[in-house]
Amino acid sequence: MKQNQTFFRTVCNLAIPVALQSMLQSSFSMIDQIMIGQLGSASVAGVGLAGKFTSVFSVIVSAIAAVAGIMISQYLGQKNSKEVSRSFLVNLVISVGIACAFTGVSVLFPEQILKLYTKDQATIWSGASYLALVGGSFLPMAGASMMATMLRCMEKAALPLYASLAAAVLNTVLNYILIFGKMGFAAMGPNGAAVATVLSQLLYFVLLLILMLRYQEIFLRKEEQKESIPFNWKQYLSMLLPVFICEFMWSLGENVYAGIYGHLGMEATAAMTLTNPVQGLLIGALCGLSQAAGIIIGKKLGNSKYEEAYQDAKKLMMYGLAGSLLLSILVVIVSPWYVEIYQVDRVVKQLTIKILAAYAVIAPFKVENMILGGGILRSGGKTQYVMVVDLIGTWIFGVPLGIVAAFVLDMPVYQVYFILSIEECIRFALSIAVFRRKKWMQMLGKQ
Repeated sequence: MKQNQTFFRTVCNLAIPVALQSMLQSSFSMIDQIMIGQLGSASVAGVGLAGKFTSVFSVIVSAIAAVAGIMISQYLGQKNSKEVSRSFLVNLVISVGIACAFTGVSVLFPEQILKLYTKDQATIWSGASYLALVGGSFLPMAGASMMATMLRCMEKAALPLYASLAAAVLNTVLNYILIFGKMGFAAMGPNGAAVATVLSQLLYFVLLLILMLRYQEIFLRKEEQKESIPFNWKQYLSMLLPVFICEFMWSLGENVYAGIYGHLGMEATAAMTLTNPVQGLLIGALCGLSQAAGIIIGKKLGNSKYEEAYQDAKKLMMYGLAGSLLLSILVVIVSPWYVEIYQVDRVVKQLTIKILAAYAVIAPFKVENMILGGGILRSGGKTQYVMVVDLIGTWIFGVPLGIVAAFVLDMPVYQVYFILSIEECIRFALSIAVFRRKKWMQMLGKQ
């Protein structure tokens, strides 16, 4: 009983701060979008298209951070502080190098980048100006991402949450001041949003750096130093490349889904858009379990506690199932009130309610896949398993089913969404099969 209580407390200490940070970022992002939405269609389109390019950088850094989390967790489990430090530094250097490249391209060739997305000159001008400025946020973003990963692996997950809260508040306040020209400042429009993003990212980076220096003794204990060995680049790349491919193909699949909904008409697209905040908040509320799973299971595997890791993984999946079922019921109950927030046609509101009902059915599978694929199965370093499962789910089932449902069977958007979301069920079945075979349970350095 005491062991279960300790495990549950550890899960909460890791999962709750990550979940709150995710929900916090989603909420403040919505506020930012509302502010930029007051500037006109050219500004909105320009910032949106520039955001598509910056999202590429975010995906890459997130992939590197995921691999860093796998390595750091395992070496913390092995009590090998030398490898913990080296894993952090290697991933930090790679992230910083990529950030420098993206910054250079954004500052030197912003118009050329925007021309890849649109031919409208007003949109290009607005987006290029924004991108040239927001490129200054890539370096602090890269450093902050690695430090947040390290702190979470050290079971100090609340610290990135506090830093993120401060940065999000600063970003929102500066957006209001700089975009609209308040408190004596000249109105900068989209450029004000870019400056606010850069300054808030710098604050986030500085706060995390201070916290890292404060807690560095946790992973730099001299008595835990072990014999130095060459860095295993083959093993590292075998973890990193599948994560890159997985994240890129997932992002591409999401764009295909958006295209399918877009071809179903304006009302269908509007209804799907209205569901995004709900989906983001539900997944955000439980994404901490995925992070907790990666850290907890990774440490157990690094310490060769394979059976304990397997049993803990099952507990984490049960927590995710219970939480997702509860939130799914809540989504169904509140959806009729939620749609009344928006000033849209009654048809759009009815479609939104039906899509949210379909989402409530699929959400438990989404959450379980997030915990299994994003945390448990990756924790042993065998990231290729997750890559194969995701590719099969999205491209063998999801995309073809969506195309058939929309363009061959001519189904309404809520049915199309439900049919293509069956890929989550397929992915879950495949992930469970991989989980039960236990081949994902590996200690780094012994693969």
